[in-house]
Amino acid sequence: MWCLLLTTMCLQAQDWVGTWATAIERCGQTDMPKQVSLTNNSIRQVVHVSLGGSVLRLQLSNHFSDEPVEIKSVYIADALDAKHINAKTARYLKFNGKKNVTIAPHEMVFSDVVKYELRPLQRLTVTICYGATAETASGHRGSRTTSYIMQGESKPNKEFLVAEQLDHWYNIAAIDVLAEDHNCWACLGNSITDGRGTTTNLQNRWTDICAEQLGGHVGILNLGIGGNCVLQGGLGEPAINRFERDIMSQRGLTGIVIYEGINDIGNSRNSEQTSQQLISAYQDFISKAHQRGLKVAGGTITQMGKTDYWSFFHEAVRQTVNEWIRHSGQFDAVIDFDQVLLDPAKPTQMRADYQYDWLHPNAEGYKAMGQEAAKVLQNVK
Repeated sequence: MWCLLLTTMCLQAQDWVGTWATAIERCGQTDMPKQVSLTNNSIRQVVHVSLGGSVLRLQLSNHFSDEPVEIKSVYIADALDAKHINAKTARYLKFNGKKNVTIAPHEMVFSDVVKYELRPLQRLTVTICYGATAETASGHRGSRTTSYIMQGESKPNKEFLVAEQLDHWYNIAAIDVLAEDHNCWACLGNSITDGRGTTTNLQNRWTDICAEQLGGHVGILNLGIGGNCVLQGGLGEPAINRFERDIMSQRGLTGIVIYEGINDIGNSRNSEQTSQQLISAYQDFISKAHQRGLKVAGGTITQMGKTDYWSFFHEAVRQTVNEWIRHSGQFDAVIDFDQVLLDPAKPTQMRADYQYDWLHPNAEGYKAMGQEAAKVLQNVK
């Protein structure tokens, strides 16, 4: 009786805090498996967490689908290499006390609380066994991490026979842990935050590096979408439309990082208007965050020299926006990614040893960005 009371009191003293999250998008036909369907099959997906904990829950999303998704079971386990897991760590998740759950169109669900010894910075697998699925899925296309599909229902102690593999996530949206003292940052961004140019399966986005530099003591949530814009157009919903859902709804937040705008600038037809609209959007994000007591860090926009985005007019927008980020005083901190990546001899371009395609960094560039981000965030009070 006393043990139960003590456990209940401990849980009540803790809060849900995000340890991993991704921005959910509509996955069209070109983003779906080509050889086998998800229907009546299983998928094993791998994520890289930031915080550890002994109690967690999983959020699943069907936000962009017009049809329900039937899930027969979900289990988590420590990742080994590729598709393999440590079966001794496998735990089935439940939903209102049941292994199965149906997610209605445009809805999200949380699993029940489960005890699990989640280590800081570890890789965790989430294996979903589906019933009927939607024609198009809600997921994340730029996982930079391989997912494995098996025909039929997977069991933790049975071999996972791969029928198809692809670098997308489906339906998994977030993992929360119970924690008492915590810091947690949600990072709004585009493909540079999503990790284009990183090494598939090595988890070396700038957000991963940042989490590692902070020792797994801070929640770092990557809500980047490749091709995303702040204002309009681009891939996925623009940031002004997804900000509340993808950023502000994350659990246990103490701050947010705003690092987005290069796609708006590169596609701009009215430079002065674009700079004003971006700054206005940033001000709106900052105001909403400050109203909830959150700190806000701004990331300066990195270089576009030697890319299709380059023009003197676009560069003028980038410089105007960056000067505002640095000197407006509206951010609680500034992560000067521009200074981290620039070539001192050609400041409109990335350093050659840091670039992947002159717009996106390579692994070394992302490492430098993550180190700088950690240095800044750990000093935000």
